[in-house]
Amino acid sequence: MVAEDGEPLGVMDVRDAIRSAREKGLDLVEVAPNADPPVCKIIDFGKYQYEAKKKANEAKKKQVTITVKEVKFRPGTDDHDYDYRMKHARQWLQDGDKVKATIWFRGREMTHRELGSRILAKLEQDLIDVGEVEARPRMEGNQMFIIFGPKRHKSAAKPAASAPPSTPPSTPPSTPPATQA
Repeated sequence: MVAEDGEPLGVMDVRDAIRSAREKGLDLVEVAPNADPPVCKIIDFGKYQYEAKKKANEAKKKQVTITVKEVKFRPGTDDHDYDYRMKHARQWLQDGDKVKATIWFRGREMTHRELGSRILAKLEQDLIDVGEVEARPRMEGNQMFIIFGPKRHKSAAKPAASAPPSTPPSTPPSTPPATQA
């Protein structure tokens, strides 16, 4: 058992612990139920709940949520439509979202899967600078898909790029340029 100021009170009987908590006008709260013996603390339960909720909200603020956005193509998707969808996929990857690109086949188009593979390979090449492939192209029913994730930046390269150069490049002292008359 632990007192409200953090001072350990030692192992106690439950009845004695409850009685001492009530004498102080506080509650007996079990803070570590899996410990052997379980750890209880004499505190104000309302304040304990408030602080726990505050910690949970703070952790939630720091949590990063990644959503999966989807772009759909057909084997006969024209260049302008492709460019439009590729531009959106690029923007989503730059924003930190994942992108799932799907080629949807109907009827006899299933015999020409290479058309879908070509579109996904072209998309992979166009997005290589902002994203990396997380799941290689594969067929699932009448759809072929690939999943891109935002490109992870190397932590070592980041500080080096942001730091200003320490010394300017050495150049021999030059004389002023001669003017032509």
